Amino acid sequence: MFTTISMTPMPLRNRPSRWIPAGFVLAGAANIGGVLLFSLGFSNTRLGELSPLVFSPFGLLCIMLWGLAYLAVAGGYRHVPWLVAVFALEKFAYVYTWADWMRQHAEQLPALFGESPLTAAFFVIYGPNDLLFGLFFATVAAARLLRRH
Repeated sequence: MFTTISMTPMPLRNRPSRWIPAGFVLAGAANIGGVLLFSLGFSNTRLGELSPLVFSPFGLLCIMLWGLAYLAVAGGYRHVPWLVAVFALEKFAYVYTWADWMRQHAEQLPALFGESPLTAAFFVIYGPNDLLFGLFFATVAAARLLRRH
């Protein structure tokens, strides 16, 4: 009739993590919402003018597709650790493009803030943002792959 409840805490490594799916959802929302916000619904052409290889309209669409992929994996990330590792690599590729852009154009940021504050803010934050999500994906992938062995 009565069930005994154990007061012994479950070891941390065995606890189901609620924050991990939320991290995938946040990454997806950042990609999709970030593109729509900073591109002003694809009407801000300055992103593509300043970085045509990465932020052309097609590039922006691809960023949103990556966001949809993160959302699709949120509930089942445990089963696809290698895909999560690919997500980390993708984010690190964007960090590289950001660092390269900053190396070449950082001195233009003050003028860009005067011309288009939203565009300038985007170029300041997208690299650190992608670095954080890349580390998140790498940590999740490593933890899942190590757990398999």
